[in-house]
Parts: sequence; structure tokens; C-alpha cells
Amino acid sequence: MKRIGPYLVLLLLLSCNPPGESQNENLAPVTAFTNVNVIPMDENHVLENQTVLISEGKITAIGDATSIKVPEQATMIDGTGKFLIPGLAEMHAHIPGTNASPEYLENTLFLYLSNGVTTIRGMLGQPSHLELREKAANNEILSPRIFTSGPSLNGNTVKTPEDAQKMVTEQKEAGYDFLKLHPGIQLEVFNELVASANEVGIPFSGHVSVHVGIRKAIEAQYGSVDHLDGYLEGLVPESANVDPTQNGFFGFNFVKYADLSLLDDLSVSTAAKNVWVVPTHALMKRWAGSLSPDEIGAEPEMKYMPRQTLEAWINNVKQFQSNAAYTVENAIAFIELRDKILKSLYNAGVGMLLGSDAPQIFNVPGFSIQHELKAMVDAGISNYDALKSGTLNPAIFFGKENEFGMVKAGHSADLILLNANPLDDISSVSSRSGVMVRGRWMPESEIQQRLAEIAAQNGY
Repeated sequence: MKRIGPYLVLLLLLSCNPPGESQNENLAPVTAFTNVNVIPMDENHVLENQTVLISEGKITAIGDATSIKVPEQATMIDGTGKFLIPGLAEMHAHIPGTNASPEYLENTLFLYLSNGVTTIRGMLGQPSHLELREKAANNEILSPRIFTSGPSLNGNTVKTPEDAQKMVTEQKEAGYDFLKLHPGIQLEVFNELVASANEVGIPFSGHVSVHVGIRKAIEAQYGSVDHLDGYLEGLVPESANVDPTQNGFFGFNFVKYADLSLLDDLSVSTAAKNVWVVPTHALMKRWAGSLSPDEIGAEPEMKYMPRQTLEAWINNVKQFQSNAAYTVENAIAFIELRDKILKSLYNAGVGMLLGSDAPQIFNVPGFSIQHELKAMVDAGISNYDALKSGTLNPAIFFGKENEFGMVKAGHSADLILLNANPLDDISSVSSRSGVMVRGRWMPESEIQQRLAEIAAQNGY
């Protein structure tokens, strides 16, 4: 008989109880972080030696020790020398579907939480994710907050304008948060998709079809363009006379044609139309860059993925690197050009959203966000703005800035207690003392114990 993990038991038990009761019953009446340095994310500053009170899953008070009275029955968490930040959002996440085992679903949700990811935007939804979203919202399961797209809209699923109108209406009525666009959509179909989405009031995000192009995508006001899809192709002048369908992996084949004089106007128009971007920059470095797939596959975090998944990732990158268009020089040029695109968008004031496309090639849920933060900073984004892309910005994007995304009284108690200041060194986000998800405190010792169980399940 297959062993059921302790967290799966918790998920199953909680799902049998009335909404809002089970998880809250496990919370202390009051939790207090004391003597802690708070990075509230309302601006680039640190509030030193603060007391933060948590009750019923909410932040109830923040202030210095002289102004905050801690109840006698409170659970005390000593924050001396530590830094408290809001929980992070993974804005290009994938949630296992009905074809995955309950154990794999349980592990994936915990892996996100283990690195302080307390909000996820599922980018390839299905009906089961709507139920999961509600269970997470009602604290019936231990999970990040969930926003989810509907099933993919692509060149195969929406072949005609009529298809587009039908799918958009169905997904809006089903209650999905947004539409996920994939490649292959023809321009005529895209135009109807946009018109229908605007009519029923549902946003759309994701890939940019080569039949549409980045400029039309910006004009249509995508919610977010993910992977910087279409931007590299948008730098290819008409005089290059290339077949747009021969762009390769996110424009990999077109790097040599890019005209950087077109970049700033493209960035300014993106900002003007309030189109957000989810760079997934680390994904590109680890998939289409110059790194060795065997070396990445040997990183410690890979033990948290099933062995067959890791083997598939390694083989996928090796196959990509065996392509005739691939050379180390081309790979370096591809990443350098993406760095320039990202920096130009940032300089133009385009809204950035933190996302890594986990679990995707070499992107272990939760852990991949650490790589993405570093990739953004390495491209020229400030530590504060990189953090903002995963805290306040996602809340603003969803119109929920009064609910989460800051360390602020009245906000959801989604928090990460760090051992060092991430405004000084972004890698400090990976050095935690614990994670709080809607008031439920998980000390690092508990997190590491659960991670060890996941690794053991995978044979490590």
C-alpha cells in the first residue's frame, strides 16, 4: 500500500471541515514577532526593532516595543537581528492537475511555501484548480493563495473567432481569474478574443503569438506579457525580411537581427499601456543559456523533484543544445540581449512581476524564485524593486493591495523572517528563520524536516 505523507493527511482532514475553521483552530490566539527589523515594502526603508502582532491570520499591529503591548498568552518569535518581509508571489506558477498524484500536488504546494511563496498565479488552469483556490482561500488546506487561469487558449484550441468568443465566455462564467494565451493564435482570432474578453471583463496574459506580434499585444493591453515573449522579435526591423515563424525559442534565432534603436520606444509604449511583464529570466538562463545541464541537474534542490522529471529536464536542455542554431556564443548573446530588454523596460517604468515558470526546466517550485530574484538584480533591477515585483506589485496587479503584499496592519499575515537584509544582498531571501502563511507559523526546522521527507520520497 502506498504510504500517505503527514501533510497529505493534513490536507485530507482539513478538506472535511467547514470553511475557515480547521486551519484557524491551529493558530495561537496571538503571535508576536519581537525586536524585528521590518521591511514593509511601502517604500525602500527598514523599520528597526519593531513588534508585529498577528491574530486570526491578520497583522493587527506594528510598532516599537514602547507602543505595542504583547498579550501574556502570545506566542513569541524573537526577531533580534532578523528582517521581516511580506510573503512572495510566484506569478508564473504551474499547479499539478487531476492527472498528478495527491502526493505530488501536496509536495508542490509545500515547495512553494518552503521558500516563502505565499501567493501563486497558476498559468495553466483546469476545473480542479478552482476548487483548490477556494480551499486555500478558506484555510482548509495548507497552500499559497491561488489565482488561476483557465485552460490554454492557443492555435489549436481557438482556430476561429467563434471559438474565441465561446471559450472566453465559458472561462469567465466558470470563474477563472484570467485567460492564459499560448502561441499559434491567428490575428483575426486574437482580435475577437480581445473584444470578447473586454466585453465580459476578464483579463488575459501569457505568450505573444508571432501572428500577433508584441506591438499589437501591447496595444491590446495584455494583463502581463510573460517570458518577455515577443520583445526580441519586436526588435527585428522589416528590412531583415525574415519569416517570423522561424524565430526559434523565444527569438533565439533572431538575435543577430535585433536593432536596439527600436528598444526604448517599445519599452515606453509598454509602460504607457500599463502592460506588466513577468520576465522568467532565470528560466531562460537555465534552459537556453550557456550553462551545463548536468551541472544544474546536480544542484541540491533538484532532489525535491521526482527523478524522472529531473532526467527529462536534463535531456530536454541537451536536445536544445544539440540544435544546429545553438552555440555557446549564441546562447550568451541571447541572454545578454534579454538583459538589455529587461533593463530598458525597467528604466521605462514598466511594472515587473516576479515569476519563474515552476515547475519547469530546472525550476523547482519555491527555490526557482531565488534564481529569478538574482537574475533580475544581475540585469540591473534594484534589490528593492526586485522584491517589490514579488510582494506589493502582484497585489496591485490583482487589485488586492489592501489585502496582502506589505507588512501592514490589516493585511494578511503572509510573512518571511530572514536572517539578513535582502536590500543589501538579494540572496538573503534564501536565508530564512521561518515562513508564516495566513498566520500559520512554520519555523525553518519544520520546513527542513518536511523537505527531507520529500527528498526521501524521491529516493534521495
